[in-house]
Amino acid sequence: MTPRAQKDGIFTPELIRIIKIFGALSLLIVFGLSFFNTKRANNTGEDRTFKMTDSDRLYFLNVRALSYDREVRKDAQMTLFRHDNREKSPDLPSIDLVIVMSALKDEAYLYVEPVNLDWPIRVKTSGEKEFTLENGNREQHLTNARLLEEFVRNESNFFLFYEGEWVPFWDEPGELSYLKTLFDDYNELVN
Repeated sequence: MTPRAQKDGIFTPELIRIIKIFGALSLLIVFGLSFFNTKRANNTGEDRTFKMTDSDRLYFLNVRALSYDREVRKDAQMTLFRHDNREKSPDLPSIDLVIVMSALKDEAYLYVEPVNLDWPIRVKTSGEKEFTLENGNREQHLTNARLLEEFVRNESNFFLFYEGEWVPFWDEPGELSYLKTLFDDYNELVN
C-alpha cells in the first residue's frame, strides 16, 4: 500500500486498481480508434465533392495512373489523365473522359472532352434516351459524367448527333469496360 493510501481512506488499493484498469483501457481504445481516422466529420461547411485525400492521391499516382496517358499542364498546375485503352481516331467524333488533378487545391475533377465535336453535344442511347451535354464548370462536367456513367454501367450503346446524323461511338469491344474502370478510379480518388 502506498503511504498516501495509508493516510487517506479514499485511495484504497481496490480504487487504485480500478483507476489503472480504466486508464489502460481508455488508452487502448484511443490507440485502437486512431487507425480509423480517415473519415472525419465535416463541420467546416467546405464542399468536399472534389477533394481527395493524400492516401487516395498517392494510390492513384503510384498504382492506377500506370493505365493512363498523362498530360501535365504547367500553366494551370494540373495533370490530365486519359485512359490508355480509349479509341483514338483523328477524324471520328467521340467523347473522352479525363481525370484532372489540381496540384494547388488537392482536388480531382472529371472532365467530359469532346473529340472532333463542338459543344453542346447531343447523345442518344440504345434505349432511345436522348440528352444534351453542355459545357460548363466542374459541377456541370461532373453532372455530365454521372449521366453517362449510368448508361455505361448498363452497357448501353451510344450515338452522337454529328453532321445531321446519329453516329455510334464507344462501340468497340472493351471500351465500356475501360470507362467503368475510369469511373471506379475517379470514385476511389474523391471518396
